[in-house]
Amino acid sequence: MDKTEEIFQKHLLDLADAAFRRGIPVFSDFMNLNELNIFHKTVRKLSHVQWGVFGGYETAERQIAAFIPDALYYEEKTDSWQNGGISYPISCLKISPLNRKFADALNHRDYLGAVLNLGIERLKLGDILVEEDGAYLFCTEKMAGFISSELTRIRHTSVICREVFQESFTFQPKTEILRGTVASVRLDSVLALAFRASRSSLVGLIEGGKVFVNGKMVVSNGYNLKENDIISARGMGKFRYLGMTAQTKKGRCYVEIEKYV
Repeated sequence: MDKTEEIFQKHLLDLADAAFRRGIPVFSDFMNLNELNIFHKTVRKLSHVQWGVFGGYETAERQIAAFIPDALYYEEKTDSWQNGGISYPISCLKISPLNRKFADALNHRDYLGAVLNLGIERLKLGDILVEEDGAYLFCTEKMAGFISSELTRIRHTSVICREVFQESFTFQPKTEILRGTVASVRLDSVLALAFRASRSSLVGLIEGGKVFVNGKMVVSNGYNLKENDIISARGMGKFRYLGMTAQTKKGRCYVEIEKYV
């Protein structure tokens, strides 16, 4: 663990201690995959608080950590984004063009760049989910009002922001089902199937700490995947391992994966 990671781990421990001392829920900012990995390692040491993570939807990559001193004490907020009985300080904004006919074809980088240009730090922002008619942006509750009022243009497109609540969030990611045979359900084998690459070409990616399973860094090529594991590979994409459906006479495994496109 390098100096930056040690500082972040200490920050997480400070948040947990603050929740315990003050007897109130304490939350982090949005964490990226590397920070989530540090979080999962850190919470193993915690016995004085309960904890959770959530990014607004099931497969979110950027997530907020919650430290709860006493689950019985904690009250859910009916108008907030909830997961596992915890109410998170998350807001979701739907960004839409004022006139679809004259709107640019905007991508993830366009939306992110426009929001960052408002002077907002990345750690205040969660995932950005792009659709044909706009995008969903997750952010901390405190930033929602500012973004809604200040974000009026992206590239040459005039936009409007409106808040979306959890019960009406209907985003469905585009996915494709891939089926194939692999020698085993090892991470490197399934990764090769998902990204149509050779196992040998992916060794550096895995051992270099760029592959995450359920938000935790995995550096072993021989890691065995379990049904419904979500795998993210930096610079390549994300997929869900659906499981093994059969086995060939020679012992190879028929597997299915759901790839996000």
